[in-house]
Amino acid sequence: MRKVINKGMRWYLAQRYRHIHAFYQNPHPVQNHWFKYLIKSAQFTEWGKKYQYGNIKTPAEFADRVPIQDYESLKPFIDRMMLGEKDVLWHGETRWFSKSSGTTSAKSKYIPVSKQNLQQCQIKGTWDTMSIIYNQLPNAKQFQLKTLLMGGSLETVEGNARAKFGDVSAIMIQHMPQIARPFFTPDFKTALHPNFEEKLDIMTEMLSKEKDMVMIGGVPTWLIVLFRKILEHTGKENMLEVWPNLQVYTHGGVSFEPYRQQFKGFFPSEDISYFEIYNASEGFFAMQHDKDDKDMLLLMDSGVYYEFLPQSEWYKEDKKAVMLKDVVEGENYAMVISTSSGLWRYITGDTIVFTSKYPFKIKITGRINQFVNAFGEEVIVENTIEALAATCSLMNANVKDYTVAPIYMKEGSRGGHHWLIEWENPPTDVDAFARLLDQEVQNLNSDYMAKRYKGLALECLKITSLPPGTFHRWLKNKGKYHNQSKVPRLANHTAYIDDILNLIN
Repeated sequence: MRKVINKGMRWYLAQRYRHIHAFYQNPHPVQNHWFKYLIKSAQFTEWGKKYQYGNIKTPAEFADRVPIQDYESLKPFIDRMMLGEKDVLWHGETRWFSKSSGTTSAKSKYIPVSKQNLQQCQIKGTWDTMSIIYNQLPNAKQFQLKTLLMGGSLETVEGNARAKFGDVSAIMIQHMPQIARPFFTPDFKTALHPNFEEKLDIMTEMLSKEKDMVMIGGVPTWLIVLFRKILEHTGKENMLEVWPNLQVYTHGGVSFEPYRQQFKGFFPSEDISYFEIYNASEGFFAMQHDKDDKDMLLLMDSGVYYEFLPQSEWYKEDKKAVMLKDVVEGENYAMVISTSSGLWRYITGDTIVFTSKYPFKIKITGRINQFVNAFGEEVIVENTIEALAATCSLMNANVKDYTVAPIYMKEGSRGGHHWLIEWENPPTDVDAFARLLDQEVQNLNSDYMAKRYKGLALECLKITSLPPGTFHRWLKNKGKYHNQSKVPRLANHTAYIDDILNLIN
């Protein structure tokens, strides 16, 4: 029976794939459709009346009338929505809120997820993902065997029993289409278990016996924790001995490059396909379109109207974004979105570059607030990820996690960068690793190279190796120990590394 279902779903997903092909061939009419839909739908909301959405006709008028927003500017409106107010940023009542998973602030963000956004963006993005996987893999069996998703948990909003919040994975699991539920593991009670450590223990026991796993999805750092527990529990050498039918891993949340070699150790087969997805709290924005091409296709037909903020505009008071038609390949942009949840010209904080146009493909380069530029070197997350991956490959090492901060100049000494690294497989010579890593960063970033020239401004980067489990202990102390937590890669201050070093000392 499952084979029959899988065959039927293959036909259905092939029809959906035709739609994906159509929107990436003609992106601008699709984006114009969503622009008009969003403006019309919100014209009688409090926000729509404030900015006179009823007489906005063009994207240019929209950009001229509505300032670019961040979370703090929308927070008063979102707070009221959480308490049950209707027609504030989006029409009707919003009952679901996605809790952000960042570690860069002690305060969580709560992103509204309307029923329209849930269907048009988040769930539709998942269907688009499945359509692409079935297009790429002739033997795909996602609707015949089992798929593991590392989900979060849900809580009721204080003061409004009708509303719930949790990370986006938990909200999507809660609203999983009925046809997908028989092919999902673990069971829903376990998937939404509120205690993450207990959840890991339950999942270890349960998934050690699961032979029909065909696909897994989740943040790589936390899946590695689960894999280790399963291998310890079963005594197996690698995860393919536990899950021999595995075909696909969908990853997102953090760059996969520092973990790629570790996953090849867990799954030592060239038949495993890796697909990156860009599924954030604010929406499902992009998906790797080709298993042999790591760049992601921007999903145009998902209830989102996109604009892009050039790097030169990031820190200006009066920011000017550009439309999709005006983007330039290779330039760094911040994502600006308007959605059917009432996020209006909202900066997500993620930075991207376009690697191609027609189709529009992107790769994530980091976060606006994650960089090191204490000396004019302008090092971004992408630089550190690529440099670290190259150095690990050359020196046969693997990294669990890392963070980077500046070493400020003091009297009689030059500045530099301080890397805190927790190793999966440490190099035999950490000092040699640091020298090679420093050279790789120079190769990727000419500003860093200029500051490093003859050591006039910056010394060679410094590495401090952390004891195993340090980052998890730090996240736990911060109250951020769950499956969507992420270590901040870069900071232009020393608060994070000081805190971590104090923890281990």
